[in-house]
Amino acid sequence: MEIAIKLFQFILSISILVLLHELGHFLPAIWFKTRAEKFFLFFDPYFSIFSMKKINGKWQYKFLSKNLPDSEVIEVNGKKEEVPIDISKLPDNDWRKHPEQTKYGIGWLPFGGYVKIAGMVDESMDTAQMKKPAEPWEFRSKPAWQRLIIMLGGVTVNFFLAWLIYSCLSFFNGETYTDITKFNNGIEATSAGKKMGFQNGDKIISVDGKPAERLENTSINILLGDHVTVNRNGQEVTFPVNADGVADVLKQREAKLYITPRVSMIIESLATPSSSQTSGLAKGDKIVGINGKKAAFFDEVSTLLSENKGKTVSVDVERNGALQTLPAVSVDKNGKLGIAIDTKSIAKDIVTNKKYSFGEAIPRGFTRTIEALTTQVKQFKIMFNSKVQGYKNVGGPIAIVKNMPVDKDADGSVKINWVAFWSFTAMFSVWLAFLNLIPIPGLDGGHVLFTLYEMIVGKPVPQKVLENAQMIGVIFLLGLMLLIFGSDIFKWLAGTL
Repeated sequence: MEIAIKLFQFILSISILVLLHELGHFLPAIWFKTRAEKFFLFFDPYFSIFSMKKINGKWQYKFLSKNLPDSEVIEVNGKKEEVPIDISKLPDNDWRKHPEQTKYGIGWLPFGGYVKIAGMVDESMDTAQMKKPAEPWEFRSKPAWQRLIIMLGGVTVNFFLAWLIYSCLSFFNGETYTDITKFNNGIEATSAGKKMGFQNGDKIISVDGKPAERLENTSINILLGDHVTVNRNGQEVTFPVNADGVADVLKQREAKLYITPRVSMIIESLATPSSSQTSGLAKGDKIVGINGKKAAFFDEVSTLLSENKGKTVSVDVERNGALQTLPAVSVDKNGKLGIAIDTKSIAKDIVTNKKYSFGEAIPRGFTRTIEALTTQVKQFKIMFNSKVQGYKNVGGPIAIVKNMPVDKDADGSVKINWVAFWSFTAMFSVWLAFLNLIPIPGLDGGHVLFTLYEMIVGKPVPQKVLENAQMIGVIFLLGLMLLIFGSDIFKWLAGTL
């Protein structure tokens, strides 16, 4: 049931993003009187699940229909040539006879979607049409500035969609975060965190000169940053982020856990009350020492207990404002006392829920969008770092589905966390906008690059160059998709996903 809900969320999110992205191309194309031949959610090689088209003023529908060819091979002077099909010879009920009407549909391959714009070299590689003289309603006959707007429409919609979602989340739900400025005892760092340069008790001031406030953002910014400034034993210290530590954090998949608030050892409950009566520990006790050594915090107590596995130790506690020493407390073979510490009161002090008015939510939504975009761009720093090797942690569709957010009730039932869902959708919308702007043929950024070249130089890129570049781009993107998907499958089979 859990995987089904996660898969549903993924498909729903992708469907929303793809439809709106392609609508960003479709609407300006229509405004500029450019013919959009197809508008599809998901890809439809060979056949489509559903399609519809308006023929002679009436909508017609098809289910599980095979794609009919738009071109045919004829023999000219003894040589075979591929040419656009002669639609004048087709019956009136043949959808191909009405190219002025857009064919809408749903494909069977859930890897995105597309708008097929007439007269444009795209992933369909429809070169037969391109051999004919340009028609007024074709993309290639439009002014460069109109083509640029059409190509930028998708990423523009993605950006504004993220802005809208983040604004709505801030207005309707506020923002709940862990306030790092309220870590009165500083942080506790894991071994990977210490390798990065942190010490237990550090109070983080800033990352790359920008003030640190939210633990959720700060922990990510540190991984992507260059240097961190902390208050260490009353002195301000700035140190570079060690790449080996970042690599360990990613390898151990503890991106949100390598720094945590440093907490006191206040006992919340006892696993074995009968044993606690013998040892003398009680709820509410604050452990401040082991075997006479001062140990005020969880990390200090844990270290001393690990050194005394299976032994009896003396424990200094504060109880009702007075210091007491319990002379015979048993430590189990794992270095534990069989106690749970009070985390609720700690969370109450450091977790903040900030509310935003409508007027505040709009600029806050913009800021969150820019923050998400900046984070995506910075990820390339660790992705291609020879020490960090972040590319090994890149996940594809399977990894994304597995990590989709869900809420689990005490009875084990699972439901959608809609706030987390919309946060993911906004983040992914920004990610799609950024990826599509990369100047690779086959992506929007490739078309934008060629169009900008034309606007600057004053003449279009040769048609053959466009076709070859598009072919190379499509092959590259397909290869990249296969690599990422294959990596997902390998990790899943190896149990490391």
